Amino acid sequence: MTPDMTPDAADLPLVRTREVGGIRIHALEAGLQRLDGGAMFGVVPKPLWERRIPADDRNRIPLALRCLLIEAPEALVLVDTGAGNKADARFRDIYGIENEGDPTRLEDAIRAAGFTPADLDLVVLTHLHFDHAGGATRREPDGTIVPAFPGIPHIVQAEELAFSGSPNERIRASYLAENIAPITEAGLWRTVRGEHDLTRGVRLLPTPGHTPHHQSVLVEDAGETALYLADLCPTAAHIPLPWIMGYDLEPLVTLETKRRIWSEAEAARWLLVLEHDPLIPWGFLEEGGRRLAPPPATP
Repeated sequence: MTPDMTPDAADLPLVRTREVGGIRIHALEAGLQRLDGGAMFGVVPKPLWERRIPADDRNRIPLALRCLLIEAPEALVLVDTGAGNKADARFRDIYGIENEGDPTRLEDAIRAAGFTPADLDLVVLTHLHFDHAGGATRREPDGTIVPAFPGIPHIVQAEELAFSGSPNERIRASYLAENIAPITEAGLWRTVRGEHDLTRGVRLLPTPGHTPHHQSVLVEDAGETALYLADLCPTAAHIPLPWIMGYDLEPLVTLETKRRIWSEAEAARWLLVLEHDPLIPWGFLEEGGRRLAPPPATP
């Protein structure tokens, strides 16, 4: 991606759709954020990473807030929720958040896919960082913060929910109470432990490293598989095994998780869905897991 290709949120299609066997999945563009490129690439030198995703004058790179809507046979499942509408102007400026909509671009994308937020049966959170769980709650005009998807179970790893309440200074800025407490107060959390069959065609897969209890989401039907990676591998530039975020709490665990997943994903030709790549929603691993190739165009 060259600097003149840096997208604005309004330039991105709200929805892109594919079939996984007989299950339809929708990549929902819930907006953009901008994070420090050095933090996003950890020990990878800037002369290498900026060839792939150029930085702005504040050293930030554009990142999608891409959620996944799954039309499973027995449930309509939303995976991750973007950044939400609660941040003040300073926060939005620091993180370059662009997600305006009704009330955010995520809800606009759900409607563009042919549904309403009330149609959801389940909400899955891969982990509880603000750019993944922020849209699970919303600020009302009177200032109160409420669940964005009332009455709908929110699925998270039990240990991730417990970890989000840690007073650890290293994680405090990523786990915000306003994204989590209203769900707790409403009794909407449904916790799982480890690998878990969520509903027919959808399975939760622990993929630790970014956080100790991070999970990804497998969609499987008729011999085809897609894997929503979340922050195991945020962009196509992070496909090489050692290209790991500085944000990862356990980078060596990330390395081994990627090694394990990449081996199976390439051999079985899984469609890998990227949450944060500004331009590429999904693709297939090639060249021994070193690059992501775009899927064939759908008819």
